[in-house]
Amino acid sequence: MDTNDSALDLARELALAALADDALQPQITAFFDPTSHTVSYLVQDRRSTCCALIDSVLDFDSASGRTATESADKLLAPVREQRLQTQWLLETHVHADHLSAAPHLRSTVGGQLGIGRRITEVQNTFGNLFNVEASFARDGSQFDQLFADGDRFEVGSIPAVALSVPGHTPACMAYLIGDALFVGDTLFMPDYGSARCDFPGGSAQQLFRSIRRLLSLPDRTRMFVGHDYLPKGRQDFAWETTVAAQRASNIHVADGITEEQFVNKRESRDATLGMPKLILPSVQVNMRAGQLPPAEDNGTHYLKLPINAI
Repeated sequence: MDTNDSALDLARELALAALADDALQPQITAFFDPTSHTVSYLVQDRRSTCCALIDSVLDFDSASGRTATESADKLLAPVREQRLQTQWLLETHVHADHLSAAPHLRSTVGGQLGIGRRITEVQNTFGNLFNVEASFARDGSQFDQLFADGDRFEVGSIPAVALSVPGHTPACMAYLIGDALFVGDTLFMPDYGSARCDFPGGSAQQLFRSIRRLLSLPDRTRMFVGHDYLPKGRQDFAWETTVAAQRASNIHVADGITEEQFVNKRESRDATLGMPKLILPSVQVNMRAGQLPPAEDNGTHYLKLPINAI
């Protein structure tokens, strides 16, 4: 597991400082995509025009093979209207349920594109699965920044840190920006639980340890999840919670649930789940930092569909 205690100590320190100073608490705007149930985020520094954009969505119609930028443009609208300076385009992992709109965002408002440095493992695994072109780099060089556990960065005047949280995928990252923790698919709202762990490189044991690590941050740390699927009994979609709420009532990993209990429940549930309907197009694109595979000699881009391979 690509983690170290000093990274967690730093995250606690930054979260506590932000909880004590309103100016270090970023303004968060969420954008929910109902097709993929993904939540993208605009994160703004209150003391400057600096911002970060997290987990953008490129619209994709699998039946026609057409892409569109309607969802991404909603995320971009306040950036343009407020004339914000986009410093970061952050990906929590290589998503299996939607295509990233990072290239569209970067060409429109700029920003450094970041992901966890273990993206290379994902590129190697799926590069083999899709038998990609020899020129495809498996070193993460499609991204501007490959974060290691504990790497510091800033959004304007707000200190931030990247935290490695493998389990759902080996390359998953959480980003603590001030008092706001963006966890991607690692955790969902307390009444929905946690992410599946049956993708290549996934591990329920690792996920439990990653989650418990995050739940050692200060109780009042705000937590923003990457998806919401509106579990039975809840009327409205939700994506913001706290460390305290997760520890008290997360149905998979609340305080008192052991690693063995979690692993048994997670693996049993994963065995009943089908593959996400966009996993094959999504991974092909997202491991390339949102770029399509190179156009062929007729000028058309193609996505592969491996038969009986997974």
